[in-house]
Amino acid sequence: MIVAQTEQNRRYPQVRRVTVVGAIVDLVLGVAKIIIGVVAHSQALIADGVHSLSDLGTDGLVLWAAKHGSVAADAEHPYGHARFETVATVALAIALIGVAIGIAFDAIRTLFHPEQMMAPGIAALVVASISALSKEAIYHYTIRAARRLGSDLLRANAWHSRSDALSSVVVVVGISGTMAGLLYLDAVAAVIVAAMIAHIGWKLIMSSVQELVDTGVEQIRLKTIKDTILSVEGVKDVHQLRTRHMGSQVLADAHVLVDPRISVSEGHRIGDAVEQNLSQHISEIADFTVHIDPEDDTAAAPSSHLPLRDSLLRRVRQQWPDNSPKAERMTLHYLNGKVHLEVWLPLGAFQTVSDAQALTRAVTEAFKNDSEVAHIEVLFH
Repeated sequence: MIVAQTEQNRRYPQVRRVTVVGAIVDLVLGVAKIIIGVVAHSQALIADGVHSLSDLGTDGLVLWAAKHGSVAADAEHPYGHARFETVATVALAIALIGVAIGIAFDAIRTLFHPEQMMAPGIAALVVASISALSKEAIYHYTIRAARRLGSDLLRANAWHSRSDALSSVVVVVGISGTMAGLLYLDAVAAVIVAAMIAHIGWKLIMSSVQELVDTGVEQIRLKTIKDTILSVEGVKDVHQLRTRHMGSQVLADAHVLVDPRISVSEGHRIGDAVEQNLSQHISEIADFTVHIDPEDDTAAAPSSHLPLRDSLLRRVRQQWPDNSPKAERMTLHYLNGKVHLEVWLPLGAFQTVSDAQALTRAVTEAFKNDSEVAHIEVLFH
């Protein structure tokens, strides 16, 4: 099993740093916009200031989710807590859609009540412009971190910052339009921006829901994983390869086909080599479970009806010639719906080679008509 908890622990300080920087900017801008909005008689700027302060709540949600998502796996969460971030991403996306609805509602209401439009001064225009530039800078700062860490949670928070930047742009356009006599420009631009924000929110929700319902990775990444497994010495084929997302990481399992005649320990060693190869070449895989197969059981399990060792041992003892040396060891191979037996005997227990050959013929003849035993081979050491 590949476990990447150290990667989760490394991510949290970076997510925290990016989010705290954004929260400080939200606080400063929110207070400044509300104060200047009151002084400059700009309802739009006051509303935009409240929007900035509301972002502090989403910043807190991001910090909470990132902290809990980095907690190590435990008995109740054996695959870790990365999906705390996924759930928080859905909450942030819903908040984005709520912001979009609010912007659109206010804009449409203003269109039907033009008497509510005010004439703010130049100070409001300057503060709104600074806000738009600052929030756009925070967006780029956060989205770069999101791409580097592969975090949908940070990506959602980045777009939440951009929604604030866009709303500030709407305020700039509205104030400029009002000062130029184009009273309806603010409302029209706000509706367009609201549609853009809602679209981003919907995309984030769908991406998170796909993860929560265990949607696998796309085909090109699946092929890369399969090719990496096939490159390991001793692996003949791969089937039943399954994947799912867990935050920024991928969980996977597969049936790996090996030579049916190798030992259990060699098969296990090949499985270890597969895990090591994946961890070296595909860093996003946090957990991989290998099932070693001696045959392709994609469509069915052809040997599932066959008896286990104790039942076969009793059958061999019943068919074993009297007064013959007893088997020291027996190896079973379950292949193609039949059992292949290897019986090991000490060669020193026979007086002549002819005696050993006679026993081999007798045992082979005894199992010739057995419907479950395909072949029995007597080996000497």
